[in-house]
Amino acid sequence: MKRVLLLATTTGYQIRSFGEAAEALGIRLVFASDRCDQLEDPWWDQAIPIRFHDEAASVRAIVEAFGANPPDGILAVGDRPVTLAARLNDAFSLPGNPVSAALASRNKLESRLALKAAHLAVPWFHPLSLDADPLNTSFTVTYPAVIKPLAMSGSRGVIRVNTPDEFVSAFERLRALLAQPDVRVERDAAHDTLLVESFIPGREFAVEGVMTAGTLRVFAIFDKPDPLDGPFFEETIYVTPSREHADVQHEIAAAVASSASALGLCHGPVHAECRLNDRGVFVLEVAARPIGGLCSRALAFVSAGGARTSLEEVLLRHAIGEDVAGYSREPEASGVMMIPIPHRGIYKGVEGEDAAGRVAHVTDVRITAKLDARLVPLPEGRSYLGFIFARAANPFEVERALRVAHTQLRFVINKDLLVTDRA
Repeated sequence: MKRVLLLATTTGYQIRSFGEAAEALGIRLVFASDRCDQLEDPWWDQAIPIRFHDEAASVRAIVEAFGANPPDGILAVGDRPVTLAARLNDAFSLPGNPVSAALASRNKLESRLALKAAHLAVPWFHPLSLDADPLNTSFTVTYPAVIKPLAMSGSRGVIRVNTPDEFVSAFERLRALLAQPDVRVERDAAHDTLLVESFIPGREFAVEGVMTAGTLRVFAIFDKPDPLDGPFFEETIYVTPSREHADVQHEIAAAVASSASALGLCHGPVHAECRLNDRGVFVLEVAARPIGGLCSRALAFVSAGGARTSLEEVLLRHAIGEDVAGYSREPEASGVMMIPIPHRGIYKGVEGEDAAGRVAHVTDVRITAKLDARLVPLPEGRSYLGFIFARAANPFEVERALRVAHTQLRFVINKDLLVTDRA
């Protein structure tokens, strides 16, 4: 029986999806994380406690745990585990990304430098220490600009600024965010620096795929139909297949492939974000991991024999060395809405869940917010209220179903007296 090592900083929904997929395929999973004590599901052949901030010790612990029987493949879920995955692929002589490529994929400054060196489209950019004087810097920036942390995902901490005053305010806001305990506990030197870059206008897309021996296979291009112009960049709707012309889709896929190669990525899952305008495709990031959270459920695949399967099953097959060229995205259009948090407060419940689920083409409504949890929207926050999924004959019907279903939901969020709301 094949064994796959899964590296993750969470024990949430996506991890359970991998567990279910492994059970269906007859693959044994070994879980390595700093969250092993939180495992509740029965799919793990073995759990190895590690600390992601100490990769050398984590490599030793995992290699020792496997002994004379190394894993058949390794998958990283989330951004932090990708460098550890690269080191372990080296240790076990498995195909994977070089450590340098994994590091560049999760550091926005290193990524920009690699893309610029490859003569790919990048905005003007400049690193800025958290110890810098934001007022002096604010007069050297060309506006509109974007200021962001180097190593956060999901648009957390990304702020558009249009004036020097807005720049100073955003800088102080991000300095406070990067001083929070959940950030400092990562012990990541990248959290001591910000990236300032010019704002890139245009339509935004996400690309999901997998690389094999340096070649990118695109699984899906997602349209993001909501304008993402700031001041914050909370993603809401993903819809696939893209409604762009085939030539434009080819241009997007080619830009992502070139960017992945520029970073040095060569084997494993890829999730990319890009923008398209009259100057071409600007790749915002290429992550060496699959799409996060429950969003993977917006994707379904069909094998050459007609069997339906999930993204997790396809990635597990790829991890153990199987050829996944025979798997293609289902013929139906599909999509997901990541339900945004409207304001800070304490979550007290939701009404209209059943009505939302009855909207034509909606396949699932999943509220993930926990009762009495403190909710924090972007740019400080990093979660959603839940997810709405839909499938239909075309992407227009999918988008409409997601929006209609969202109007049926009424969230009760009481004001949090322990915080001061920001404008």
